[in-house]
Amino acid sequence: MVNGKRVYNKSIPVYLQAVSNLCNQLLRSGTSVGANNAEASSAISKADFKSKSYIALKEARESMYWLELLHRNNYLTDIQFNSLYADAEELVKVLTHRCKKLDGVE
Repeated sequence: MVNGKRVYNKSIPVYLQAVSNLCNQLLRSGTSVGANNAEASSAISKADFKSKSYIALKEARESMYWLELLHRNNYLTDIQFNSLYADAEELVKVLTHRCKKLDGVE
């Protein structure tokens, strides 16, 4: 209490909102990888397959960015980050290989 009035810490809601926003971004990009991969597997043409594969790759890389940001701001422990980031790196490698193969580059 200050001068007989209750004082609320407004930084807590801001902190929670920031964490929520970062997690939502990661959720969106991460689920987009799976959704675009599923779309690619039922593509109606090679061009459609290629397009969905590249979108999945782009979203996987974006997910890595959000993981880095969450870790850098101490929202993920080193153990959590290392595990999730390693999985994301592996996924990016697989998708990169697929996209290069589609482009005729190996």
